[in-house]
Amino acid sequence: MRALRIGLLGLGQIGSAFYSLLHQKREYFEKEIGVRFDIVKVAVKHRSKKRHVSIASNILTDRAEDLIQDASLDVIVELIGGTRDARRLVSQALRAGKHVVTANKALLAEYGDEIFELANRKRRWLLFEASVGGGIPVIKALREGLVANRFDSIYSIINGTCNYILSEMTAKKTDFKDALNQAQAKGFAEADPRLDLDGVDAAHKLALLVRFAFGGKVKLKDIYCEGISRIRSEDIAFAEEFGYRVKLLAIAKKTKDGIEARVQPTLLPKDHILANVNGSFNAVLFRGDEVGDSLLYGRGAGGHPTASAIVSDLMDIALRQETRFDEDEIQMRAIRKPLRIKNISSILSRYYLRFHVVDRPGVLAGIARVLGAHRISISDVIQKERSVGNIVPLILLTHDAHERNVRNSLRQIDRSHGIQGKSQVLRIEGN
Repeated sequence: MRALRIGLLGLGQIGSAFYSLLHQKREYFEKEIGVRFDIVKVAVKHRSKKRHVSIASNILTDRAEDLIQDASLDVIVELIGGTRDARRLVSQALRAGKHVVTANKALLAEYGDEIFELANRKRRWLLFEASVGGGIPVIKALREGLVANRFDSIYSIINGTCNYILSEMTAKKTDFKDALNQAQAKGFAEADPRLDLDGVDAAHKLALLVRFAFGGKVKLKDIYCEGISRIRSEDIAFAEEFGYRVKLLAIAKKTKDGIEARVQPTLLPKDHILANVNGSFNAVLFRGDEVGDSLLYGRGAGGHPTASAIVSDLMDIALRQETRFDEDEIQMRAIRKPLRIKNISSILSRYYLRFHVVDRPGVLAGIARVLGAHRISISDVIQKERSVGNIVPLILLTHDAHERNVRNSLRQIDRSHGIQGKSQVLRIEGN
């Protein structure tokens, strides 16, 4: 029987779910799959803390280095999160000759170059299926199932918190704050949800998708990142009137002069397949030159789906143990050359623009003149007669325009008489 001796770093929500999965399905793995997974040691910050799982005290330690130094361990599973301690411990584990499995997208997005290179130099497996899409086999699809393809684009919903909030705002006509409170009450949002709401979590995941879809280094700072905190219920409603739904998308597109890589709230036609991904579910839509469109869909977060992905990586290591380690060519392809990521100001897109304007003649004409001067043409307009304090919403959709021109025009419009507050701008995809 194949066997792996495992050291587990972290026993939070994901770590507890992973520990429980291996404990509950131990007999299944041994009898049906022929692999024995033994968690030999578990490192935690506080040994006396009450936990959701029952675990023998003799395998707990508050010294992570005990796992690194234990020569009997085959694999370190890193589930502590963050980057400072994780970077140090993962590097130490690889140097000590241990394979590593991690769910840490922030670590690999920010320090992937050095960690992938170290793993290959030390001839150890570094696997991270759980870092993108929870239980959805996204990384495996890129590395194996779709390896014959050159990719044209990736459109993805890869943050369950934001997708749940936007789905609630759409279905129940609730406002952003109430939808966030509901997400927190159901455990779909952290007490401090800023990494999710600001789009940073999705940007970490997109950085990994770009690496393995397009083959090269990508700096996290080059990925444009915009969250959902400025989305209002009126934006959801107006989008519906035009036939769209609002989703937080992580997008990567290959163009002749570089790769677009951006996270942003986006209007999608109601009949678009991603517009109908709701709740905390995730989905990744690949477009390859051989397979065309290929969709992966499922639960993208949570303890059980993530634990499932971790076990899939452990299974890969168990099956590879008796084979000679050769350089992981696909992983090295992801760091051999820098990718050219286009600046957001150079992209071409359609736009949704929302203004709050004084209800008087000539305001729309003035906005149209400014947009026209910046070579932006209007395709659709909604102007509501109902006003609050003589202020009415004005919504415009544009034809294709350059981001730079849109930004310059909005700066000018926002300073105009008759405009109250800052304009809202959202990009439109899928037409």
